[in-house]
Amino acid sequence: MPRGRIVSIGESIVEVMRKRVDSPLDRADDFVGPFPSGAPAIFADQVARLGHQSVFLGGVGYDDFGEAVLRRFEQDSVDARYMAQVEGLATGVAFVTYFSDGSRRFLFHIGNAAAGQLPEPTAEMLAGADWLHICGSTLSASEKMREACYQACDLATAAGAKVSFDPNLRPELLGGEEALRRICNPIMEVASLVLPSSDEAQLLTGLTDAQAACEALVENGVEMVALKQGSAGCRIFTASEMITVPAFEVQVVDPTGAGDCFDAAFVVGLTEGMKLEDTGKLANACGGLGASAQGPMEGCAWRTEAFEFAGLSDAGLGGQ
Repeated sequence: MPRGRIVSIGESIVEVMRKRVDSPLDRADDFVGPFPSGAPAIFADQVARLGHQSVFLGGVGYDDFGEAVLRRFEQDSVDARYMAQVEGLATGVAFVTYFSDGSRRFLFHIGNAAAGQLPEPTAEMLAGADWLHICGSTLSASEKMREACYQACDLATAAGAKVSFDPNLRPELLGGEEALRRICNPIMEVASLVLPSSDEAQLLTGLTDAQAACEALVENGVEMVALKQGSAGCRIFTASEMITVPAFEVQVVDPTGAGDCFDAAFVVGLTEGMKLEDTGKLANACGGLGASAQGPMEGCAWRTEAFEFAGLSDAGLGGQ
């Protein structure tokens, strides 16, 4: 089976996290890290570990944190030839702490760091791509990053690629729900696949019911919606059907990045022409495994592990 070429664009950062739960970020306490991170970067790494050509467009600084990101990409065979290394700016950083009620608190240094200096997308970068993946976190980071995403979408669709979109946006950071929808509209107009949580589906549509929101997205032109429901698994919506796929039981260690692993596996499944139910199983498996290790990329599953955990036969690319 030919390998799909899957491109993602956005922030590549490192994450530094508290060692202890319930330790607020405004107090002195111990951290662990750095771990390579950034929602689209996690997506890229998971795509590569599943055996596909993964091309990443992002930026890092000439510093140790940047080297950590680039080394991880090299180890996992992410194509980082278009990555910008930016003079005079540090690699982006996210500081995170976890609380016993399951919530998280992040402090981001992205938009004014090297992560915000995305390379200008070109036709060469998108040539031969099957998919382009966009994350809402990138759209919300800065106007420059938004414009790079819009430009990449134009080039991708012109090249015949499909667009997948994870709307992981926070309306409070963007001036409210109307501003959020306005920022997302250029992506939603061309997206073939949207991968929201229940809250995100409702934010995108203004509806108060997640199923109705997903159905509305399909009615408005999105080919497919994969609704991420955590421990409840996922639901897949198309114009002709709705499929529910149960989750796999895992011990959650670090949920950061699990949704990005889900996204990557779902796009891989579609690229390989897998049945929708099996695509959902693979995505749920990678999402669960992604949450079972400390560090946002550390749970990215290799292909053989992912297919075995999902209970699927892999007659495709082979893996590690």
